[in-house]
Amino acid sequence: MKTITTCVHDIIRHQPFLDDAIARDIINFSGLAEDIQPQVEKEMRKPVKQGSIIMALRRYAPHRTKVNMQHLRELGDIVVRSGITEYTFLNSNSIIANKAKLLDAVKDQSGVYLNYSSNYQESNILVSSSLTNLVEDCFRSERRVSVKEELSSITIALPKNSSQFVGLYFYLFKLLAYEGIPIFEMISTSNYFALFLEKEYVNQAFLLINEIKK
Repeated sequence: MKTITTCVHDIIRHQPFLDDAIARDIINFSGLAEDIQPQVEKEMRKPVKQGSIIMALRRYAPHRTKVNMQHLRELGDIVVRSGITEYTFLNSNSIIANKAKLLDAVKDQSGVYLNYSSNYQESNILVSSSLTNLVEDCFRSERRVSVKEELSSITIALPKNSSQFVGLYFYLFKLLAYEGIPIFEMISTSNYFALFLEKEYVNQAFLLINEIKK
């Protein structure tokens, strides 16, 4: 049987910003109880007193994993690129061959951006806007799901052994989320991490990420 305590704890666990604030002891339990009371009552299907919610919050043991800020300051060069278009196509029996056709067509072109990724259902292509006509031609027989123009990217060189750092991506995403900056797409490799944003957000995002290194 679900109790008020388990209900409240489930709500907090699914909101990492709240979990983080409770871990740092910087949140007002009375105000938080009032804020989540409607959600608690909806899940419990009965009226719940704020005092009961406050007691449940006081019993909550947040995760106290702390981000090592020194690791964040070890982020490498940040490169901003504009004029990127994203295509998404449904996978088909011919899409790999068309990808090979595209790669062959750009192999001798310098200074252009091209990234290809796929899952079981769709294939995603991020390219310099100068290549859009070529993409349209190579994939004209494929079923296009979407196209997004005028994106900008921020590519960040990751510190050595970054896969062992706890909270690295969480901190970056939290910083951008607090400032209301939406992330359109992201790609990561062993040594680099790239965010793709609508162009109106890229300058603000660059300044925020660059401040981390200071």
